[in-house]
Amino acid sequence: MANETLHIDIMRSQLGRARGLGAAKSGLHHWWMQRLTAVALVPLTLWFIYSVLVLQGATHAALIAWMGNPFHLVLLLALIVATFHHVQLGLQSVLEDYIHTETCRLASVLVMKGLAALLALTGVVSALKLGL
Repeated sequence: MANETLHIDIMRSQLGRARGLGAAKSGLHHWWMQRLTAVALVPLTLWFIYSVLVLQGATHAALIAWMGNPFHLVLLLALIVATFHHVQLGLQSVLEDYIHTETCRLASVLVMKGLAALLALTGVVSALKLGL
């Protein structure tokens, strides 16, 4: 009987043994989201730097008019959301890797996600207040 189990175990591939395993079973999704937000942040950051350079020395009224353009407002909102999502994904990885106590790790991740959401919401509300 033990021989059959050993034989079956040997016949399974390494992938077959590892499939479905992992701490949260969502590591691939987390990895992909980090990469997607990083890719999205490249053009958004370049656009933001260009916009800051163009608006350098502009009056408050000119800035409000620029923010009132729906194209600029949408890109700014996308930058804010992508930035804070990317930050919380990266910090979550760091916290999960370096905090070994389960309770402390869970508390740290929850506090960090709450702060990231609060800061992102502050940025979104500020941009909408100026742009609308």
